[in-house]
Amino acid sequence: MFSRKLLSRMIVPVYIVIYLLGFSWLESKVTYGYHVIHCGLDSLIPFCEYFIIPYILWFVFILAVVLYFMFFNRNEREYWQLILNLGIGMTLFLIISWVYPNGHALRPETFARDNIFVDMVKVLYTIDTPTNILPSIHVYNSIAAYMAIRNCEKLQSRRWVQRGSFCLSCLIVLGTMFLKQHTVVDVVAAIVLNLIIYLIIYRPARAPEPARSRQLSGLGQNL
Repeated sequence: MFSRKLLSRMIVPVYIVIYLLGFSWLESKVTYGYHVIHCGLDSLIPFCEYFIIPYILWFVFILAVVLYFMFFNRNEREYWQLILNLGIGMTLFLIISWVYPNGHALRPETFARDNIFVDMVKVLYTIDTPTNILPSIHVYNSIAAYMAIRNCEKLQSRRWVQRGSFCLSCLIVLGTMFLKQHTVVDVVAAIVLNLIIYLIIYRPARAPEPARSRQLSGLGQNL
């Protein structure tokens, strides 16, 4: 007999398979006739190949956070907050990409430098098309992972984890734009979407009315 906890953990790999199948289908379907996303700020952001490092670290970061909350953090509420945050965002991304085919034309045709980082970017460009970009899943999931760490009771005292995850998340967000993988519109859309989902999932628990009355009464006495 599978335990209830183990069954809840199996949801993650099952969903990942479903998501990857949906994403692969969209990648093969959206090849022309899509809406090109662009804004003035995109032209002001230069290409910088060195951001390929945090961009690739995104995969390690998300996997590490999910595995930590899945197996090493005993707080079920925090686990489901992370999983729901990721799952809702990724599902909405698939729906948006299906209803509103989109892409960009920001990738450079030539590179000013020739180094290993540029070679890594070239490989990235060959395996990832510039379509299905709104909102940026790299940005959305990075923020979701950081918020899970930020709200994790067990990790509150681990300042290096808090600060390190925040810095890595910021570098990943910047990397999506400096590598010309996403437009500013994609990034802003991901941030706004994550904020909305965050406020729904991580909404503070309301104190019982008697407790709130006592708090207000005590505040009045102090004043």
